[in-house]
Amino acid sequence: MKILFTFPGQGPQVPQMLHRLPDNPLTHSLIEQASLALGEDVLLLDTAGALRSTRAVQLCLLIAGVVWAKQCQAEGIETDFCSGLSIGAFPAAVIAGALDFDDAVRLVALRGELMQQAYPQGFGLSAITGLRQNQVEELVAQVNSAESPVYLANINAEDQLVIAGSDAAMHQVMQLAKGLGAQKTHQLAVSVPSHCALLDAPAAKLVGAFKQIRISRPTCGYLSGTTGRVYWQPEKIADDLAMNMARTVNWRDAMVAAYERDVRLAIEMPPGSVLTGLTRRAMEQGEALSLCQSGMQVAGRLAARLRENER
Repeated sequence: MKILFTFPGQGPQVPQMLHRLPDNPLTHSLIEQASLALGEDVLLLDTAGALRSTRAVQLCLLIAGVVWAKQCQAEGIETDFCSGLSIGAFPAAVIAGALDFDDAVRLVALRGELMQQAYPQGFGLSAITGLRQNQVEELVAQVNSAESPVYLANINAEDQLVIAGSDAAMHQVMQLAKGLGAQKTHQLAVSVPSHCALLDAPAAKLVGAFKQIRISRPTCGYLSGTTGRVYWQPEKIADDLAMNMARTVNWRDAMVAAYERDVRLAIEMPPGSVLTGLTRRAMEQGEALSLCQSGMQVAGRLAARLRENER
C-alpha cells in the first residue's frame, strides 16, 4: 500500500499563511532559501493586499507546500507519489526530487507574472457542480467564440467541473447550466483563465525558461494532475510543469490512477482541503485527509499503520 502527497492549486490561500508555518529551523531555512532565490523577502508576499497578485499567491502555495511536505518527511512520513493541481505541480516536483527548490521559486515567480500579465482583467474561472462533462462541453461549444472565449478547464470529478474564459462567456455558460439542472455555479476567486488555449503564449515562454533548468529523475512517482500519468523521465516532467497552465486539469483521472497504483493514504498539504474530498471519491478503500484539518499526529499515525500493514 502506498502514500500520496497532494498539493492544492489557487483558491485556499489565506493572509499570513507563511507566518503560520511551523516555527522551527527547517521552516526558517526554506524561507531564507526562497528569499535569496528571489532577491526579496518572501514573508511580505502573504498580506491580504499582496495576495491579490497571481505571482504572490503561487509563490506562497509553492513555499507552503514544500515546507509542510518536508515537515511530514521529518516526522517519518515518506511518500511514494506526489501530485499537484495546477501550481501544486511545482511543490510536487520539488518533493519528488525532480526540481530544485531554488529553481522552482524562480520559475513560479515567472509563471505567476506571465499569467497575470496575459489577462489583467475581465477573465477567470468558474465552477459548475451537478452536470456531466459532456453536458458542460456542449454548453461551452454553444458559447465559445473569438469574441466570447470559454473552455473546459478542470475535470475535478464526474460532476464537478471548471470553465475558463471571459467573464461574459462564463456567465452565459453558467446560466445555461442552471437551466440544465446544475446544483451550483459560481465564479472563483481567480483572475486568470487557466488551463485552456488562452494561456498557450505564456506557457510557451515558460517552456523557454525550463530549457535553462536541470530536471532530475524523481526519487518517487511524479503523478501529473493534468494527464493522470506517472512520469519518471525529466523531459516529460519539464513539459508537464511548463505547459500545465494551458492544459485541461484532469484531477479525477489522476486520483483514479493513484488508487490503481495501490495508494491507500493521500495527504493534502496546507492550506488546502478541497483535493481531499475529490480524492476520497476515487478511493473505495483507504484514507484521504487534509493536513490542516486533521493535523500531523493523525497523518503520522495513519502512515505508520499503513507501513506496518505492508510488513
